Amino acid sequence: MREIDLLTEFSQKAGTEIDPKKIKIDDTTLRDGEQTAGVVFANDEKIYIAKMLDKAGVHQIEAGIPTMGGDEKEAIKKITSLGLGCSILGWNRAVKSDIDASVECGVDAVAISISSSDIHIEHKLRKSREWVLESIKTSVDYAKGFNLYVSVNAEDASRSDMEFLLQFARTARDVGADRLRYCDTLGILDPFETFMRVKNIIDIIGIDMEMHTHNDFGMAIANAIAGIKAGAIYVNTTVNGLGERAGNAAFEELVMALKYIEGVDLGFDTTLFRALSGYVARASGRILPTWKPIVGGNLFVYESESKASGILSNPETYELFNENDVGLERKVILGKYSGVNTITYKMGLLGIKINRKEAEELAEIIRDKTISIKRALFDSEIIDTYKSYKGKAGENQEAKRKVRDGNSKK
Repeated sequence: MREIDLLTEFSQKAGTEIDPKKIKIDDTTLRDGEQTAGVVFANDEKIYIAKMLDKAGVHQIEAGIPTMGGDEKEAIKKITSLGLGCSILGWNRAVKSDIDASVECGVDAVAISISSSDIHIEHKLRKSREWVLESIKTSVDYAKGFNLYVSVNAEDASRSDMEFLLQFARTARDVGADRLRYCDTLGILDPFETFMRVKNIIDIIGIDMEMHTHNDFGMAIANAIAGIKAGAIYVNTTVNGLGERAGNAAFEELVMALKYIEGVDLGFDTTLFRALSGYVARASGRILPTWKPIVGGNLFVYESESKASGILSNPETYELFNENDVGLERKVILGKYSGVNTITYKMGLLGIKINRKEAEELAEIIRDKTISIKRALFDSEIIDTYKSYKGKAGENQEAKRKVRDGNSKK
């Protein structure tokens, strides 16, 4: 009986049940994404990205830093004037003049960011804990005076003393902040630590939480989901995982992981993801790797016989979602690991019908050729290879005929 109880317990999802209606994506491609070293978006690009994010279903866009002025401020003003269906948020320091600049841009929400770790307070701000708390009070109270939605960002929260971080969160809540952004600024947490820390803050303080996770150790998505499981309802993302150093939680990866791993469908139009990722990649001057999760070009490309045969029989053997779900297409290519079934299928797509014996002989020829050139064959090369193979087969048959004819004359 105990084994059955343990099995039932093991099969259950960790953390609280996630309500899709409560989870909100606050995308920061236009702010933290543009802070990727060497990346600059033109204003027209920012506007187009904002439109695409809104069309995909994003709940909030962190449009930039209004206090920078100039083109940055103009771009934010244009975005707020588009009449998008999502909220538009401006990023600010805990300074009144920053908030004034956000108000001038017409945003409906502001992020007020200030460090919560002692190393930042001492060496970056060169202030005290008391000064930080007072700055929160003053800036949040000022922002609420404009009837703005306020997110207080605890920068470097993951290296903050927990007792002070609770005081930080309580101060933000008591002065009227709508949520607390938990920033794993250096990406140093693992999902288990993230879950415990976020759950403690929610349980003790009772404030809405937002996850801002960096990918320095490759755990941004895992930590974002851990925070959601602990009760956080907002997540900061960037398209393609852009961001400082190793980047942030990737928008397209988080949405699809929630939908297909956690069973939490946010209702986004995921068919736009490949186009959105491609556009942001070009605008940021960054290559979209073929192996990129969710939108990479190789995600639905099959070469090996075992995988391709499974897919051709039933796509669910190796696919959790359909290629059309993210704007990609399925392809079969011929290379070192291709076999009879793969070759027969591919040749059929190219309008060439072959029998099993021909497929077996072609498999050897294609394998040798791809090893020599160190890649799979292009379609034109496949056709040329087949023609060459058929030509040699014809020559062999002709030679055999001549031999037979000669023997018959004897």
